Amino acid sequence: MGLTLILAEKPSVAKNIADALKIKSKQDGYFEGNNYIITWAFGHLVQLYDAKDYDSKMARWKMDNFPFIPSDFKYKVKSNPRNRQQSDGGAAKQLKTIHYLMKRNDVDMIISACDYDREGQIIGDSIIYRGGKKPNKEVYRLLLNEWTQAEVLQGLEKITSNETMKPLRDAGVSRQWADWVIGINLMSVATLKYQKGKGKALNIGRVLLPTLKIIYDRDKEIENFVPEDYFKLNATFQTKDEQQYQGTYVEDNKEKFKKKEDLETIHDAIQHKQGSIIDKQVEKKKEFAPFLFNLSNLQGYITNKYKGWTSDKVLKVAQSLYEKKFITYPRTSSTALEESLVGKTAKVLQIHAEDLPYKDEIKFMKTKRVFNNAKVESHSAIIPTYLKPKRLTSDEQMVYTAIKNRFIMQFMPVAEYEETKLTTKVENVKGVFASKGKVQLVEGWKKVENIVSKETVLPLVQIKDSVSLLDSEVTSHVTKPPKHHTERTLLRLMETCGKSFKEDENEELTGSILTGFSIGTPATRAETIKKLKDVGYISTQGKNLLCTQLGQKLVETFPVKDLFDLEFTGRLEKVLSDIQKGTVSKKEFLHFIFSFTNESVETIKSGKDEIINEITATGKMNEVLGTCPECGGKITDGYKGFGCSNWKSGCKFMIWKNDKYLATMKKKPTKTLVKNLLKNKKAYVKGFTSKKGKKFNAYLRYEKNSNNDYYSWKMEFKK
Repeated sequence: MGLTLILAEKPSVAKNIADALKIKSKQDGYFEGNNYIITWAFGHLVQLYDAKDYDSKMARWKMDNFPFIPSDFKYKVKSNPRNRQQSDGGAAKQLKTIHYLMKRNDVDMIISACDYDREGQIIGDSIIYRGGKKPNKEVYRLLLNEWTQAEVLQGLEKITSNETMKPLRDAGVSRQWADWVIGINLMSVATLKYQKGKGKALNIGRVLLPTLKIIYDRDKEIENFVPEDYFKLNATFQTKDEQQYQGTYVEDNKEKFKKKEDLETIHDAIQHKQGSIIDKQVEKKKEFAPFLFNLSNLQGYITNKYKGWTSDKVLKVAQSLYEKKFITYPRTSSTALEESLVGKTAKVLQIHAEDLPYKDEIKFMKTKRVFNNAKVESHSAIIPTYLKPKRLTSDEQMVYTAIKNRFIMQFMPVAEYEETKLTTKVENVKGVFASKGKVQLVEGWKKVENIVSKETVLPLVQIKDSVSLLDSEVTSHVTKPPKHHTERTLLRLMETCGKSFKEDENEELTGSILTGFSIGTPATRAETIKKLKDVGYISTQGKNLLCTQLGQKLVETFPVKDLFDLEFTGRLEKVLSDIQKGTVSKKEFLHFIFSFTNESVETIKSGKDEIINEITATGKMNEVLGTCPECGGKITDGYKGFGCSNWKSGCKFMIWKNDKYLATMKKKPTKTLVKNLLKNKKAYVKGFTSKKGKKFNAYLRYEKNSNNDYYSWKMEFKK
């Protein structure tokens, strides 16, 4: 029997598979042992051609060159992020290694173990079928939701033919080609039309623009909001045994009044009068734990709870926990688990419940809120695995604790409270006074995160009891504008394509709202929000997201209105989801995208000429970071490095932003590092990565060489 070659998406995942199979022997670019070879990609190793790779005339942007749609899409080794003109050396070398291993005579089977999603499918397939060639060996697919040893071993027993993944591959390729065509064409034409001066292009994207429009619309709503005054009449009553409670005046089901004088008349009429209780309703109510996390809900929860977090950061940290085997696959849109996971989930719960002070209240039950196939879209909700982490970074700890707590909550008692409503009638007035009380009876799942419920205790009274009016006042209020979007509210709208609803409104709807009908996917939403910030279309103010002037101008000027429309983008995402299910063809979708792109280019070309962004050659004044150790000039933050303002007079002091020495330890110089070096002659730097992948901290100095005019790094460790 020959060897089995497994291709993982990343080195860390390959290591998890090797550990599960007890393979210790590591070669250059792969592990080998026990009848297996395990190799890896670094995410995408290949990328689509740039326009100029198809036709050299596309190297210069000219209106006449567009629309440009290749008749055949081609791939090349991915570009070096530091120099787009060159291919990435590491990617080229690893590709060579993988193809060498695929061709080895002793290998008779290939398994793609890339992430079980659209991107993972095309990462694996673009390497295995590179250049459209089919390997002369069977190709299988390993589909896992977590990288623990038990799952890896079980998964290898149940591998499926990679041919069955064609719909997933088609959806991935359709998304990739569509975004390339829309991006290349509309970005180029929009930049030529609306931007003056050379610099970064105007970003135009299928998911970017509708997301920008959500923020723009909310900003406009706030800007156009006209506050209105309203008034309330509040009263304090006293029972026979001298207990007090508050009531608000209600007439014809309304407690907010436009005219102050209407309430003042009632206020005068009730003075020194007695009241009586005409209605009392006591109801026990249940509060269910919030659903398990999907990625968007986790991002919303963390960015809302902790300062300085972005959705992008939450995804990065969750991805790291997933690769370390502590949580299940994070890029999911489901808030429930597959029903087949009942036995496994019970074991995971048992492991995590054993040390908890309230462990006696935790009971495993198979409920529809937790286990529901109808609510699972390709991946189950995020839960912890059976492995307990020994050491986590503080960021990982925050995200892990949130996921673990949300999981445990599902198996705690349902919280219960008692709600009391009293209606007090005062003689001589038409309306009544309404009072509401709430008392928590069962804490249940709220114990997990020490959630303290607000309680209002009303005195014990019966219907027909008389009460006396102690005090009353008419209070003034003003209507408030809607709030600015935060990452949490924006993610919610992207997930539901602008249809907002309350979680309790309809539980069946919550999990399956317009399945597949959304803006972007759980995996790309964070990236979209980050990109909007990076390209300067939105800015942040605390947790709030605001549209910048450039963002506003783009929304108001860009003539392809479909690209701002949530329904339009949602429909495209829905079609991709249908391709993934095998109900729509890739050809049909791409035909639509290509026609849409051709029409959009014509719309922009024939539209009104207007400059919405002017890039001036001077750029902004460079920030001064300190004094030059060489000549006493000013060190400023430049485009390619931190250099001396006296460079024209021959000062050669420079710290390059892509410094090669620091890059070997996965570091780049930052403003803070440079400031510290200039001020203290050394800087303490955390998080270097050694050749063996170990993290370490050290002091850095930047000192002049004795034999030439240049500077070099010196590293020192704490004594």
